[in-house]
Amino acid sequence: MTEQKAGKYRWTICALLFFATTINYLDRQVLSLTWKDFISPEFHWTNNDYGLITALFSIFYAVGMLFAGRFIDWIDTKKGFIWAIIVWSIGAILHAFCGIATSGIIAGEWFVGFEGAKDAIKNVHDFSRVINVSVVLFIFARFVLAIGEAGNFPAAIKATAEYFPKKDRAFATSIFNAGSTIGALIAPLCIPVIAKHWGWEMSFIIIGALGFIWLGFWIFMYEKPEVHPKVNEEELLYIQQDDRLESESNDTTTPVVQGKVSILNCLKHKQTWAFAIGKFMTDGVWWFYLFWMPAFLSSVYGVKSSDLNGQLALFVLYGITMLSLIGGWLPSYFINKGMNPYAGRMRAMLIFAFFPLLVLLAQPFGHYSFWIPTILIGIGAAAHQSWSANIFSTIGDMFPKKSVGTVTGIGGLAGGLGSFFINIYSGKLFDYAETHWSKINGIHLLEKFPELENVDSRKSFFAQHDVANIDEFLKLLRTKGEIVTNGIDQGYMLVFSYCAIAYLIAWIIMKILVPKMKPVKL
Repeated sequence: MTEQKAGKYRWTICALLFFATTINYLDRQVLSLTWKDFISPEFHWTNNDYGLITALFSIFYAVGMLFAGRFIDWIDTKKGFIWAIIVWSIGAILHAFCGIATSGIIAGEWFVGFEGAKDAIKNVHDFSRVINVSVVLFIFARFVLAIGEAGNFPAAIKATAEYFPKKDRAFATSIFNAGSTIGALIAPLCIPVIAKHWGWEMSFIIIGALGFIWLGFWIFMYEKPEVHPKVNEEELLYIQQDDRLESESNDTTTPVVQGKVSILNCLKHKQTWAFAIGKFMTDGVWWFYLFWMPAFLSSVYGVKSSDLNGQLALFVLYGITMLSLIGGWLPSYFINKGMNPYAGRMRAMLIFAFFPLLVLLAQPFGHYSFWIPTILIGIGAAAHQSWSANIFSTIGDMFPKKSVGTVTGIGGLAGGLGSFFINIYSGKLFDYAETHWSKINGIHLLEKFPELENVDSRKSFFAQHDVANIDEFLKLLRTKGEIVTNGIDQGYMLVFSYCAIAYLIAWIIMKILVPKMKPVKL
């Protein structure tokens, strides 16, 4: 009798997780690719307004991840993912109707189409009210999107822990996590095109609808491996090899926490804090790359996402991040050489932590060509994705499956807080830089227009020039032939400096907290 070969259905599940993560990031990316060139002119947003929206999204997402992890652990992977993608797809589509809602609230024009809403808003000269109402509506849409999207990674990490042994989890995680890269890669090629030809609203509707298509595949293709008819006995033995080894070793030196798995119980362990601090320090970097790069290219180099150069630049930037697949292979190489999973991952993460230092050169060399910062930031983003795949896998190395979702949620909350700070202060910094560091014909902006120093006089000054913010005023000066040097590039340099060193700092703290692999039983 020939021995049955282990099946490969676990990779089908990995592919499902990959496509879910791709859709997740496509939905998340629509706003960043449309706000500067399409939405901001309609609603007169500043960098601070956009920074507030993205920062609050980070908080919503972070808190959502905390409870999503517990929710996934409670309701289980399949049902949890169903709820998550339904909610985030609805949230994505809601963005499209923020313009009509703004028109209804400030102009009384409710029963109009997208173009009718634009015309109604254009006739309202109270810019502050347009800004405030539209920002609140977009924040609500981002809230719904964030609550749904928060379930993606806890569910995907839990599914990976269910379908892969520890030695393969980093590679499997790097594959499905590459969906975030593919989503970011596809986004600039299709979203600005949709927005340019059919309006920014349709970009939210079309991309949002993709989630419902994926949902059908998930419902019919996912079950736990021990009951799935397409997982044969040999594949199941391969998947559950760690469970057998743990039961055979019966290691009494491993700390055991009795009772219900709770957030508080998880927080009693340094392993949880190491993961959370690593996420807090570094998640915001990726979100900054994701949310601000289209605006960076537009504000500093005049390369718009709706132009071919802008689309190619963003495609190249996020395309470079595909190198992050090495992030799953490298720790496996170290593990196969005899290192334990945690030690192998930490060594790989240290290597990845050095690559973001190249981002320090992005602004100094950017005056030669916008392609230099594009490539260097792409390398930094690739390093982040490699880092991210491994830091997620440390959970499965040290925590039992029943607590994976909860610990992932804790780390997600920490990462969301880090993202909140980098997004909200980036927006404030960029507006400050435009006002205080910009020059007109070599003269500081505030020296030439002292009215811009005071908030109250600034409003009346903008009203006299029929503009809503400093960005629109600088554009107006350019149309009049003035030589404008925008100080925002100095603001970006400050943020890039943090992005460059965050990983090394995070690695050092993690290594101090958990110097060696020490599994926890809850």
